[in-house]
Amino acid sequence: MTRRTMASNRRRLAVVAGGAGLALVLAACGGGGDDDTSDGGGDSGGGTAEDIDCAAYDEFGDLEGTSVSIYTSIVEPEQTQQEMSYDAFEECTGVTVDYEGSREFEAQLLVRIQAGNTPDIAYMPQPGLLNTIVSDYPDEVVEAPEATVANVDEFFSEDWKEYGSVDGTFYAAPLGANAKSFVWYNPAAFADAGYEIPETWDELLELSETIATEQEVLPWCVGFESGDATGWPGTDWIEDVVLRTAGPEVYDQWYKHEIPFNDPQIVDAFDEAGQILKNPDYVNAGLGGVDSIATTAWDQAGTGVLDGTCWMYRMANFYATQWPEGTEVGSDGDVYAFYLPGDGESQPMLGGGEFVLAFDDRPEVQAFQTYLASADWANQKAIATPDGGWISANNGLDVNNLATEFDQDAAAILADEETVFRFDGSDLMPGEVGAGTFWTGMVNWVTGSSTQEVTDQIENSWP
Repeated sequence: MTRRTMASNRRRLAVVAGGAGLALVLAACGGGGDDDTSDGGGDSGGGTAEDIDCAAYDEFGDLEGTSVSIYTSIVEPEQTQQEMSYDAFEECTGVTVDYEGSREFEAQLLVRIQAGNTPDIAYMPQPGLLNTIVSDYPDEVVEAPEATVANVDEFFSEDWKEYGSVDGTFYAAPLGANAKSFVWYNPAAFADAGYEIPETWDELLELSETIATEQEVLPWCVGFESGDATGWPGTDWIEDVVLRTAGPEVYDQWYKHEIPFNDPQIVDAFDEAGQILKNPDYVNAGLGGVDSIATTAWDQAGTGVLDGTCWMYRMANFYATQWPEGTEVGSDGDVYAFYLPGDGESQPMLGGGEFVLAFDDRPEVQAFQTYLASADWANQKAIATPDGGWISANNGLDVNNLATEFDQDAAAILADEETVFRFDGSDLMPGEVGAGTFWTGMVNWVTGSSTQEVTDQIENSWP
């Protein structure tokens, strides 16, 4: 397959979206309405409450005075944007959405389920954890309602619906999506140094060696710390490299456990990633030695790209929201990201997303599920994210509502038929592995354990 640039993908998708004639149900999405608005009211993507055409919400009936509780790993700064995207739903239905974000979501959700203190809805970032909850606590979860199913069938591919299903039963509609195979860098610094964007994995290693030799600072900054979820950024590294060294078929066999976790092809991928991650000449720029990776917060680790203490940081598209206020993200801006290269021919893209799992079937809960699976919500969320850093696999999303060049590029790659997309493998593995021993194994790996020790331990933990 021929390699395509992000820009050409973006132009291709813009033509498709423009030809589709996408229209937003909510008047607020399209700008101002008539002059009969009054003061007051909440903001919904740039319009006042009176700008909203509430006819789209008539199907939900009278829900005034009800509430829906949400529990999620999506925290600030994304939390504010997430809550803003609910404004129209709350205004038109009378439902109050009670939002709770936690960095300890994965661990605490299980505790809450066991204690009988479930939220109405949880945003599941791992289909593997979804599978575990549905299998272990079948009486606590409810299937997605028919209206939600109809939206998913209309706006998402069958693959995305399958990620939210367990044993053929559909529970959880897709929410947001992310594209993870990116490396953040400073375009001006690269230009001044005469560095070209690498187009193969070997060229990326060569660039790393060149920077390590020519510059006073190390090429890479890396951080795996994330509270109770510490280690997940490391699993993304390994998954990306497995896709590039072993290929998508082996990747599928790996996360399904059709081959063992310590298969030689996976061990080789760990060692290939280790050429960067365990190389003290390459990491951890401005942050400490290799072992500092384990204690460096993922959301702070990339700032070295801005202040010149490192040159590159591998992280997903959503890192665009983590840069300090005022940072310009763009090909001519303060920071941008290039596609993490493979063999120069194929274009594998690692990605992920959240899924809306309900623990109650009250009418207001089902209404909110249905709204979140709609094109209306996807476009409201895009408009409520003016600084960028959010995309969706919802085919009703008008890419012109995405805030930045980078968001549109990332969405274009996801939509490109030549992109070999694979969902985050650790998210698809059983929860005790994907959100357990794989996470801790990555910490052990960067703090001294060998590849064989770590992969053997994870394999032995597989249920």
